[in-house]
Amino acid sequence: MNRLQLLLLVVLGGAFGAGGMWLAERAAPGELSGADRSRVEQIVRDYVLANPEIIPQAMQRLQEREGEKAIAADRSRIETPYKGAVMGNPDGDVTLVEFFDYNCGYCRASLPIIEQLIERDPKVRVVFRELPILAEESRDAARASLAAAAQGRFVPFHNALYAAGPVTADSIAAAARTAGVDLGKIPDDADTEIAGNIGLATKLGISGTPAWVVGDRVLSGALPLDRLQDAVAAARARGK
Repeated sequence: MNRLQLLLLVVLGGAFGAGGMWLAERAAPGELSGADRSRVEQIVRDYVLANPEIIPQAMQRLQEREGEKAIAADRSRIETPYKGAVMGNPDGDVTLVEFFDYNCGYCRASLPIIEQLIERDPKVRVVFRELPILAEESRDAARASLAAAAQGRFVPFHNALYAAGPVTADSIAAAARTAGVDLGKIPDDADTEIAGNIGLATKLGISGTPAWVVGDRVLSGALPLDRLQDAVAAARARGK
């Protein structure tokens, strides 16, 4: 019995009550007789054909569960900012993590939404993780941003570089001047930090920016303020 069939049997547990749970419990590989296997596979097939919408729903739930496990395994690493790469309340009760790329227009558009979230929720902490995956200039910008964080100038640099539009060597230098960042002092661990963030993103199933981690959830794409507020509220209710 393959992974999808097992997943669908779990779904069937909710659809058929005790009968579905019996199927799910007996679905472990090697525990079904030939007759039982045929009967189970026919039930699964018939139910899926009648209710095809459960497949994306079930796969989404599986991805959510795997994301929860990945977050739990690396929560401290995910939520601990690189030096000063943080906004909001440094002692906040909920941490929202953004994986971002300075060449990402959706990341740029998310900045004022993050600022509104912080303004309306004084207990939230926002951690920024560099994920330079869109262009070579993205990595240059990420290394400069880590230098800004190490020098206590992350927020002014972050804002200035986004305000400058597309990332170029000139816009990085201009943002550094505006923020008072010495680009001659790129941290020795900058490339290690970036590689670590890429590794975390892979474990979390993140393949684009912006991506968010809050509580036990991984969220993708540019999100409106109310979606971020709801995610923070849910994490707060769970004590994450």
